[in-house]
Amino acid sequence: MSALLEIENLKIEATSYPPGEAPRDVTIVDGVSLRLERGRVMGLIGESGAGKSTIGLSAMAYGRGGVRITGGAVRLNGRDILAQGPGGLRRIRGKAVTYVAQSAAAAFNPARRLMEQVIETTLAQGTPRAKAEARARALFARLGLPDPDRIGARYPHQVSGGQLQRVMTAMALCPGPELVIFDEPTTALDVTTQIEVLAAIKEAIRDTGVAALYITHDLAVVAQVSDEIMVLRHGKTVECGPTEQIINAPREEYTRALVSVRQVEHPAKPPAGAPVLRIEGVTARYPGLAADVLSDITLDLAPGRTLAIVGESGSGKSTLARVITGLLPPAEGQILFDGRAVPPRLGQRGKTDLRELQMIYQMADTAMNPRQTVGTIIGRPLTFYFGMRGAERDRRVAELLEEIELGKGFADRYPAELSGGQKQRVCIARALAARPRLIICDEVTSALDPLVAEGILRLLQRLQQEEGVAYLFITHDIATVRAIADDIAVMHRGRVVRSGPKPQVLAPPFDAYTELLLASVPEMRQGWLEEVIATRRMASGGE
Repeated sequence: MSALLEIENLKIEATSYPPGEAPRDVTIVDGVSLRLERGRVMGLIGESGAGKSTIGLSAMAYGRGGVRITGGAVRLNGRDILAQGPGGLRRIRGKAVTYVAQSAAAAFNPARRLMEQVIETTLAQGTPRAKAEARARALFARLGLPDPDRIGARYPHQVSGGQLQRVMTAMALCPGPELVIFDEPTTALDVTTQIEVLAAIKEAIRDTGVAALYITHDLAVVAQVSDEIMVLRHGKTVECGPTEQIINAPREEYTRALVSVRQVEHPAKPPAGAPVLRIEGVTARYPGLAADVLSDITLDLAPGRTLAIVGESGSGKSTLARVITGLLPPAEGQILFDGRAVPPRLGQRGKTDLRELQMIYQMADTAMNPRQTVGTIIGRPLTFYFGMRGAERDRRVAELLEEIELGKGFADRYPAELSGGQKQRVCIARALAARPRLIICDEVTSALDPLVAEGILRLLQRLQQEEGVAYLFITHDIATVRAIADDIAVMHRGRVVRSGPKPQVLAPPFDAYTELLLASVPEMRQGWLEEVIATRRMASGGE
């Protein structure tokens, strides 16, 4: 069978501008080749910087951020798309090849209704409006969107994140493309929503017969939708083959490491001492809103242990962190630290309260001042809490950099010179600089590649053993919970629906919501998502 998409010996370069140095060309993709047939899905997987998105966009002859295709060939239906002029590319982009981005919220115009945006490209091809809208409504129904006949009249902010992601998939399918590029379409979604979107994507691909490139860093996700998988690293192909072979019999060490990441388990340890943190009957609501966002939350966290707060988006996990840190005073209840009630508002808390409770945020990029060096970032809490300056502070910064496995040579670097994992390690060092009793970790690995995330989790475990610090770990990823938690609290709609030691919470019998969360964790085997789709159809009375 002739291939729909053929990429041969692709080479892509960009110009780097190192501070204080002359610009130089760097190779982003080096000699990658692939072949994709009609109706098939190829998964592109690899860590950040592997070249996944760059290769995907090359199928549209597009390079963002100054990226240039400098060698090789890209053929779509036998046409050399690199040789197309502007007019030819306009006929390919948005018609023959479409694109689904990672962040649906950033891809939509907030001032225009969904239907207008979904059918825009289809109308530009000369399709009558009535026919374009009928096609869009059929896709809304196929993708499982509620009220498919009227959802197009809504604005982007009037639908959930998972629904918006499915609307963007409908927008990509509406022009009738031959190839769709899915670029991390479920990364920002919670586990239950992720499975809904994956199921919708898989069914849409199967029903429409389009070919697809599915870009992700999650091997378990790509195993559900792909017929073949290409593993990439540093812009080169590590290995490529059928999904079953890549998952069950990987040939290369790097692929075997990707497969093993989700098998990390946290060793059990007994409770030790009175709670360092007690959340006692906390109810909270945001100013101006009558409804409670947290209802009667009571939890304990012992020294040196990790309590994972688990739940889907909107369950109240991050709101609970805001209450604990004093950013949102509770309407009822109190927060006790080492048995003493702490003031409900951040501005009322003393330096000891601030020092002993630290927080590490999800997005390390926005948590650091880009104009400060790593040494300055880590050194600020040393000066604020302990009065360290000069050589004394520099020595402690160097010790902390060694603790987080970076080394003192990183002290003079700026955040822009660090990888995602290195940035998160710097944030961990900044929190440790205060010598806290408790660190709140808010989705600290969700934006990281699997191997990088595994390194961060192992680092947190080692530091806990050495420093005795307790962690409140907020996440929606059950695989991460298994790797880091001693105790678990499952939250749903502002309430704790299940809590206790990890073996107890993750063992049946389950309440309905916990069972849904556990069932929504993708497995690394083919056919699992098909089973989920079939089960849901039977439950809804479908065929």
